[in-house]
Amino acid sequence: MDVYANLKQGERGVWVSIVAYLFCSFAKVTVAWYAGSEALLADGLNNTTDVVASVAVLIGLRIARKPPDHDHPYGHFRAETISALVASFIMFAVGVEVLTRAIPSLLAPEASAPDLIAGWVALGSAFIMIIVYRYNIRLAKATDSQALAAAALDNRSDAWVSIGTFAGIAGAQFHLHWLDPLAALVVGVLIVKTAWDIFREATHRLTDGFEPGELEILRGTISQIPGVSDIKDIKARYLGSSIIVDAVIHVDPQLNVEESHVITEEIEKLMKEAHQIKTVHIHIEPDTRRASP
Repeated sequence: MDVYANLKQGERGVWVSIVAYLFCSFAKVTVAWYAGSEALLADGLNNTTDVVASVAVLIGLRIARKPPDHDHPYGHFRAETISALVASFIMFAVGVEVLTRAIPSLLAPEASAPDLIAGWVALGSAFIMIIVYRYNIRLAKATDSQALAAAALDNRSDAWVSIGTFAGIAGAQFHLHWLDPLAALVVGVLIVKTAWDIFREATHRLTDGFEPGELEILRGTISQIPGVSDIKDIKARYLGSSIIVDAVIHVDPQLNVEESHVITEEIEKLMKEAHQIKTVHIHIEPDTRRASP
């Protein structure tokens, strides 16, 4: 399955997330106002940001599927990363809003506990998000989609947030009224942290950042190929969810063009099998240490 087919399959998983988030956010916000639960309201707002973020990712995936054109010779794959960056801004703004509501409530908690129905709504939402997570993580593995895998992990974290919300509301039933706003505070912190993690990863990729440890793993893979006597240089960068590798290798100067080309084909084959990297640019140079005197 090529990268464009993977992007299309990834859209299906994003749609499942959007539908689930719409349902959960509406149920949580509605019940939160009725039950008087700051924690459930914060959780509902969290799901609202997830809807917006998922739509942004969906738009990015749609743009990323556009083929190369005259002014985008490498395609539009980075639109996926830019959409994640936009989503992080939205999530950060809502996270700050949740915190500004939760802190005063924590300092002066309500005298009465929220209705327990709020807790059951949170627990039901957690169950839904676990199902969505399992669906998306299976689809992500089947399509080799890093974007969908990240969305699946976000589904799982939202399930844990809802479980925490349930715990806070349940604790408030035992006259621990500060537990409900405390759960809201924790949700707000988690929203801000998630926004920061997405922002950091997106900006890292957009500025062609790549982890040195992962680069060394790729270097080790190339060095396994018979005929590669040395790796002079290796670089890697992200283009959307795909990885592009550029390497300069040394080979026996006595090899002809066809023999050298076979080595590059072996490198490309192994990189695809070992790391699912489909774009590898290899530049060959003669190993002067092996040149004839």
